[in-house]
Amino acid sequence: MAKKQKLEDYCSVMGEGNVCQVESLVSVDERGQMVLPKDIREKAKIKAGDKLALISWERSGEFYCIVLIRAEELGDMVRDFLGPVIADSSK
Repeated sequence: MAKKQKLEDYCSVMGEGNVCQVESLVSVDERGQMVLPKDIREKAKIKAGDKLALISWERSGEFYCIVLIRAEELGDMVRDFLGPVIADSSK
């Protein structure tokens, strides 16, 4: 019989004031839908109608990580990243 894993069995990574940890485990239903738990939505201040960008990383041709970022913050991140590049190209 396989051992049922608990949330504590998964890793968390800490460093320099940042914490990356497993907050919750979610299931995907047969239609591919999943529910973000209420406590996570409250903690992240996610409300009905909010837009989230799904970002994925691949490693060796396999999906490695999926992250959700608020759409408006993604725009700010892109501007912060590309701003200096665009400024340098106009010189």
